[in-house]
Amino acid sequence: MTSKPKRMRIERDSMGEMEVPSHALYGASTQRAVLNFPVSGRRLPPEIIYAFALLKRAAAVANTKLKLLDQKRSKFIVDACNDVMEALSNPERIDGMMEHFPIDVFQTGSGTSTNMNMNEVISRLANKAANSKYAVHPNDHVNMGQSSNDTFPTAMQIAACMELRESLIPSLKGLRKSLKTKTKKWDKIVTIGRTHLMDATPIRMGQIFSGYESAIAYGIRRAERAMIRLAENMPIGGTAVGTGINTHPRFASIVCRELTKEVRVSFKEADNHFEAQATRDCVVEAHGELKTIAISISKIANDIRWLGSGPRCGLFELTLPATQPGSSIMPGKVNPVICESAMQVFCQVVGNDVAITTAASGGIGSILELNLCMPVIAERLTESIMLLSGVASILDEKMIQGLEVNKEIAEGLVEQSLMVGTILAPVIGYDQTSKLAKEAFKTGETIREIVLRKELLSEEELNGYLDFADMTRPHT
Repeated sequence: MTSKPKRMRIERDSMGEMEVPSHALYGASTQRAVLNFPVSGRRLPPEIIYAFALLKRAAAVANTKLKLLDQKRSKFIVDACNDVMEALSNPERIDGMMEHFPIDVFQTGSGTSTNMNMNEVISRLANKAANSKYAVHPNDHVNMGQSSNDTFPTAMQIAACMELRESLIPSLKGLRKSLKTKTKKWDKIVTIGRTHLMDATPIRMGQIFSGYESAIAYGIRRAERAMIRLAENMPIGGTAVGTGINTHPRFASIVCRELTKEVRVSFKEADNHFEAQATRDCVVEAHGELKTIAISISKIANDIRWLGSGPRCGLFELTLPATQPGSSIMPGKVNPVICESAMQVFCQVVGNDVAITTAASGGIGSILELNLCMPVIAERLTESIMLLSGVASILDEKMIQGLEVNKEIAEGLVEQSLMVGTILAPVIGYDQTSKLAKEAFKTGETIREIVLRKELLSEEELNGYLDFADMTRPHT
């Protein structure tokens, strides 16, 4: 059975005529890009497209305030941008709207294809509202005072700031709150610490979790720093090469004010447009913060996975929430799947960091002034924020909140540990304590039992030294 051929219409751009699907909101330039880049089937994410529409709206407002764009055309453009943003915010409309942004990620390195895609969609929507084919031109009006070279990196940074503020930072705050709750709840439970995977000196379970809570607290600060770094270096206003040709000197500052009102992030025009367009250093820096957050989350997940190992033949100091059957062959097995999800997110974020670093480096993306790997940088940056937001939330809701301590096991391990003898080293000497530990390991006795058997200390003295809770507190 053969499918019916798509109905087409003829559109024109500076290169001539082009057949475009008749239902499409885009025009000839977009269709050329669709035909030129059938690479991966991956499109830029909706977050980037939303940010682009937001930027085009702010640009229209700025040009109107500068009396460069008349009120009537401005309203058509603003309304069209609003329609795109509303559709992308509506689960029932998002797929239909994204159909009109079909260009592959691996496209023009500056993102020109996507910028023109947005210009054409906004223009067509505006012209439909104006009931005129020529009222709003994609280049003359929608792209007024702009270039792909400054709009694409600006949209990238807007999207990242929005996702950091609305998704990642709240997710990390929720995770930190749950970790803080466990820190307080388990502060009196003394277990054995470990270094090099070997028994060490006692530690309170609350202290272990305070370390995790502190790591996420730093993560929140890192996400905030990433957002500030991206927001303070907006390329808009640089146009083609950073000189600001064909744009008003006040255009960028007005655009940034409009964006600040909408996003509630303090956007600022770049101090140096040549740096802002020639490099993606601000993104490399911001993603470095995201990579560190990924490392923290993976470390926490892996530690908890180890502490929950068992239940019979592992550590089993923690009971992890059972979320799904763990094996297709072993009945009753439950795996630490939430932890494993977090560890895989770490792998992907680190991979994204390599892609962004490579794409932003002088050897690949930034050959001679303008960066030419912007779309892949934008996609990888957005994905990292999305992945970290999602995994922080599921780690909080599906693992940390339901996590329980197996108190008897955790506390029982302390008495069995040979390293509690460390507290005796200042009393009976390092060498003597080392001999005790080796003998206790050989005989199966505890340090307490062997010291009493050898009558090295009285029971009262020994109990004073082997106060495990006291061993977890600082001593002078």
